[in-house]
Amino acid sequence: MNEFMNEIVLQTFNLTKRFKHKVAVDNVDMTLCRGDIYGFIGKNGAGKTTAMRLILGLAFPDGGEVVFFGGEDKSEARKKIGSLIEAPGIYKNCTAYENMKRFSILYGGTDEDIKNNLELVGLSDTGNKKAGQFSLGMKQRLGIAIALLGNPEIMILDEPVNGLDPEGIKEIRDCILRLNKEKGVTFLISSHLLDELAKIVTKYGIINNGRLIEEITAEELEKRCESGLKIVVDDGEKAEELLRSRFPELEIKRKGNELILPNVTENSGKFNALLVKSGVSVEELGILSGGLENYFIERLG
Repeated sequence: MNEFMNEIVLQTFNLTKRFKHKVAVDNVDMTLCRGDIYGFIGKNGAGKTTAMRLILGLAFPDGGEVVFFGGEDKSEARKKIGSLIEAPGIYKNCTAYENMKRFSILYGGTDEDIKNNLELVGLSDTGNKKAGQFSLGMKQRLGIAIALLGNPEIMILDEPVNGLDPEGIKEIRDCILRLNKEKGVTFLISSHLLDELAKIVTKYGIINNGRLIEEITAEELEKRCESGLKIVVDDGEKAEELLRSRFPELEIKRKGNELILPNVTENSGKFNALLVKSGVSVEELGILSGGLENYFIERLG
């Protein structure tokens, strides 16, 4: 799959949607590459669901456009997209297999596909149990299995773990990772459970008041969210040399006159004393709080 990681499969350009006097989606530019698990983050009412509906063709934009697979015809491209927006629409008096069979008439899929999809989402052993008796997590997984009919290349899931208990959340998370790894499915997932998203996401899009304020890879976000000690001085090079000579065990990251000491959160006085005594002016010294939640709260105001 790695050879395709830079292949863009979904882009939006200036995507905009208005409802009366409210701009729900405001000139959104987002990019998904093949193999991404893209976490779409924002407060309730930020525009996540509306943006997903625009991408799926369930609502019409007032401006901008959606481009699939480098410019493929939209009606053809959307056949390669599976989705689960809000609660899955399942037949409660039918078994998992019977639900899949009914939806396969609409979306395509053989008995072999049905069997494989149920196995992928961990529902192959539910037998004659009716879907109405399923737990919420099982219903969500059945919804994902239905969305997989037709072997989509992209899956769009709106709050797929909302309301689930820890076991249900883990089931959905494992299901997403399995599909991404084994079938190369690209995911666009909205959720407000940041810690859970962080376990699977490769890229984030942060939306606030309809505007996409940042796209950032999980790797880059991890670097920004590290905890530690931040020191700003008037001579970064000299400060780094002093700290390395006195504390050789320290990891030090320097950018100009700013030094970061990862995972150091106490005894900051000894660093300050050394620098000041050696003629380095300390302009700022503080603890980096780290953590995804703090980062997103800061970005979302």
